[in-house]
Amino acid sequence: MAKFVFYGKTIEEVKKMSLEEFSSLLTSRERRSLKRGLTEREEKLLEKIRKHPDKFHRTHERQMVILPEMIGAKIGVHNGKEYVPLEIKPEMLGHRLGEFVPTRKQVKHSAPGFGATRSSKFIPLK
Repeated sequence: MAKFVFYGKTIEEVKKMSLEEFSSLLTSRERRSLKRGLTEREEKLLEKIRKHPDKFHRTHERQMVILPEMIGAKIGVHNGKEYVPLEIKPEMLGHRLGEFVPTRKQVKHSAPGFGATRSSKFIPLK
């Protein structure tokens, strides 16, 4: 199996980088977000992950950029209804937590339900 490389850097090299060095590898939107600094709630989540990396952490911070020190952490990201479990992998670096947790379900249509017209009940199924 090939070793994961992030813009020519191994995971160990990326983990040793400072936040400014890491942000220089990211896209402009994420770089700008990190340049402005982490919010209080993002700092709090990061501190919890540092203290207990093997514990499950729940958060509403869908817009938080995934940082190298978060790799391997188990995070429950809120989708508006519940916390969806997510394990941070190296491939997720530089993306945002919300990108991996959809907020809308896929629509699955079935037979006509209560209140349907009489004629729509007899439409032949494919």
